[in-house]
Amino acid sequence: MEALLDFLSNAVIWVPIVAWMAAQLSKMIINIIVERKFVFERLFGDGGMPSGHSATVSALMAIVGWGYGFSTPLFAISLILAVIVVHDATGVRREAGKHATSIKMIVDSLNGLILEKDERIRTEKLKELVGHTPLQAFFGVLLGIAVVIIYALIFKVGYLGLIK
Repeated sequence: MEALLDFLSNAVIWVPIVAWMAAQLSKMIINIIVERKFVFERLFGDGGMPSGHSATVSALMAIVGWGYGFSTPLFAISLILAVIVVHDATGVRREAGKHATSIKMIVDSLNGLILEKDERIRTEKLKELVGHTPLQAFFGVLLGIAVVIIYALIFKVGYLGLIK
């Protein structure tokens, strides 16, 4: 029972989850404002403003630094993880989304011309919105850090306050 209570009270787990949830909710709200329609997938989908990946890993990095110290190995690990995830979101995953867009255009053209008679050749639609622009990642990072600051203020957690 003590292990379950430890898990449930672990800010290093829950604060990044709250940051991810805030990013996803923000994406849905932004989509409603910009596109003037509700798209449920924005609540869980990848891509868009702000980056949920960036918000999550930056919140993890910030809560570890704030709670255990910015000179600890734990902070160094979370910082390196955050850099890798943000770089991947704005690099490899963004390029994969661009490729999916190009492939979709080619497949749509071919399906409309010569392949429509052969169902074996048809492909399923690829997800195009999988990566992030640098601006989306930047705002994700800011959101993740903001969630940590709000957490620290609400729960009055001072620097090095998570050490048991």
